[in-house]
Amino acid sequence: MPHDPPHDPTRPVREVMTRPAIWVRPDASLVEAAQLMRAQDIGDVLVASDGEVLGVLTDRDITLRAVAEGVDPLAVTCHAVCTPDPVTIGPDEEVAEAVALMRRHAVGRLPVVEAGRTLGVISRGDVTGPP
Repeated sequence: MPHDPPHDPTRPVREVMTRPAIWVRPDASLVEAAQLMRAQDIGDVLVASDGEVLGVLTDRDITLRAVAEGVDPLAVTCHAVCTPDPVTIGPDEEVAEAVALMRRHAVGRLPVVEAGRTLGVISRGDVTGPP
């Protein structure tokens, strides 16, 4: 069955990113974050305060950095477990640059930030097209 080709690498990130970015407070518990991920059917959330992205928390982070370590998911904060200081990209950058950043930093998603405000997230799935 044919499918659409991957996105044009010269398109701006804003045309393929997922909006809006889903985020949690730094002091939110891992349970709160996991419940939000389940409700939104997503595998990651941004950890943000006053619009500033502090980190990215993935379902994998919760599993490997908390559950596998025996940490109480009600007692530990999202900020304590997230990947801090995430690599970001601007909305007018080309998709090719997003792909290059993901490869260079071995990440699957990038917050899209303009003038200190988070607009959305671009992920591998956004840039590769449907399976």
